[in-house]
Amino acid sequence: MDTTAADPLVGALLDGRYRVGPRVARGGMATVYEATDIRLDRQVAVKVLHAGYAEDPDFVTRFQREARSAARLAHPNAVSVFDQGNDNGTLFLAMEYVPGYTLRDLMREQGALTGSRALALLEPVLSALSAAHAAGFVHRDVKPENVLLTDDGRVKVADFGLARALETSNQTTATSGVLIGTVSYLAPEMVVDGSADTRSDVYASGVLLYEMLTGRKPHQGDSPIQVAYKHVHEDVPPPSLAVAGIPPYLDALVARATSRQRESRFADANVMLRQVRRVRHALDHGVADDPELTADLAPMAPIMLTVPDEIPDEIPAEAAPLEGDDGREHTLQVTPQRQPAEQQYAESPPTHERPRGSRRGLAAFLVVLLLAAAAAAGGWYYGVGRFTEAPDLRNLTLAQAEEELSGTDLELASSRGFSENVPVGRIISTDPEAGGRLLKSGTIDALVSKGKERYEMPEVEGLTERDALEALGNNHLDGTVTEKYSDSVDEGVVIRASADPGDRLKRDAKVELFVSKGRQPIEVKDFTGAVFKDAAKELKAAKLKPVAKDEFSETVAKGVVISQDPKDGTLFKGDEVTLVVSAGPPLVDVPAVFGKPEAEATKALTDAGFQVDVQHAPGYVGFNLVASQEPGVGSKAPKGSKVTIYLY
Repeated sequence: MDTTAADPLVGALLDGRYRVGPRVARGGMATVYEATDIRLDRQVAVKVLHAGYAEDPDFVTRFQREARSAARLAHPNAVSVFDQGNDNGTLFLAMEYVPGYTLRDLMREQGALTGSRALALLEPVLSALSAAHAAGFVHRDVKPENVLLTDDGRVKVADFGLARALETSNQTTATSGVLIGTVSYLAPEMVVDGSADTRSDVYASGVLLYEMLTGRKPHQGDSPIQVAYKHVHEDVPPPSLAVAGIPPYLDALVARATSRQRESRFADANVMLRQVRRVRHALDHGVADDPELTADLAPMAPIMLTVPDEIPDEIPAEAAPLEGDDGREHTLQVTPQRQPAEQQYAESPPTHERPRGSRRGLAAFLVVLLLAAAAAAGGWYYGVGRFTEAPDLRNLTLAQAEEELSGTDLELASSRGFSENVPVGRIISTDPEAGGRLLKSGTIDALVSKGKERYEMPEVEGLTERDALEALGNNHLDGTVTEKYSDSVDEGVVIRASADPGDRLKRDAKVELFVSKGRQPIEVKDFTGAVFKDAAKELKAAKLKPVAKDEFSETVAKGVVISQDPKDGTLFKGDEVTLVVSAGPPLVDVPAVFGKPEAEATKALTDAGFQVDVQHAPGYVGFNLVASQEPGVGSKAPKGSKVTIYLY
């Protein structure tokens, strides 16, 4: 049965604002959906608490208060809380949507991580916790499922404040003082007396580091109560016992963070963060051993244990063993026995004289052993008898998978995801995996292929660079920018892209945007003294427009450039360059010298700026008077040019 499709919340509009989309994850206390905030038109994640929580008015008040506190936490490594609401009994949180996967997914895929990789992932977790501790509140449920990893490498911590709100819910206990937490990461004090402070988050972070380094949890057992017992009574072992080559100072970092005596741990996430950076620096520089650093990180106080002052008449119902280890995390609920600090004692070597109060300690120890024995006695029922192996459903359709499960009490829930290899409608993977253990009446979560992950190339031509990159990002595409000159497209606007609108591209495919730098500048050359014809040809080749302006000159030859405007700097395609071109000497009036004696005519022409050429007219008789002239009377000629007179 496809429970995602049958989920009544899918498609619903919560609080008149959040349109619920597909289910992303489901836990013991809440279900997370992808949703759309229709008011702000943005994608969000909506965490919906399971039915019944809204019936507890005290819890609703606490939930709203803790949500407001979490919303005030603004940090790049913390998942932002946008809103909280109660829609007719449906309590929900609207949070930042973080696409990607969890640290749990990464460890399932890769197993043990290198020291440098583990510390690189832990740093942003501690950075977010440090901000929370500085703001005055504790996370209380640090675990791999609450560490989100984005595809671009960012790390975000989720669920700040939710564990504290759940502590007071009547849905989890009918008495006060019940502890909520994921058993594998519980600090000893949370098991013993239910108290939690910044050092409880430090303990969980140390367990997280151990698991990243070794690929397994430090304490394991057949039931959650056994795991909790080990947190109180057994140290977290050095990671180097499981993975060779881990340096002593990294062992010391884990030991300090996971000390059973909280006073021996780092005071808060900020202190631990500083030490993590020291250790990471040593690792990155290949330091195999650093005794000084190891000594700095060693726990500062002896390990202390807490036992009840009196043996209870009966074991509280909440402390009864839960279901066995089925490969998933469990939320442990116990009624803690709160004890004054003076009733803590350190382990000490035996003496011949039995100290006063030892009977009480022995009796308490026997009670704990009885609890462990009870858990072991129920091991077959909780660890074997109620469980079965998950079948291999990969590459089956949902209908085929349903048929495969027919005759069993197993249910099938499905969600959808992309796959490059598995055809549409067939199962990519299941949780638990094939061969994994689950309750005989449990649920198998199947991830069904939506086919290859492809996104449509948007129309970006004519958009600004910023808008185009945003459009690509919204379609999960990665835009790169190449700037080009353009005479027709304004600066900062996309000319074209390397992909056409409507193309189907892989997620994060590179799309090159060609963005206008505006008109291309053209350097202006000085053509003064050049022949106009040559200058005009060169300007046209440079996409500039030559404009000629004639001017007489007695010093510059005709057709030669006298000056230009502009003579230097930069212009753009089609701009004009004005060239002042010599038209030669100026034209002047030719004096009339007809009938004048040679000497007088020559002087008049010379005074007017002409050269004089004297010739004898046909039939010359020797009077030496001007019979005619060329150019003739009333004409103009360039100054300095020759005027010919004919004498008779």
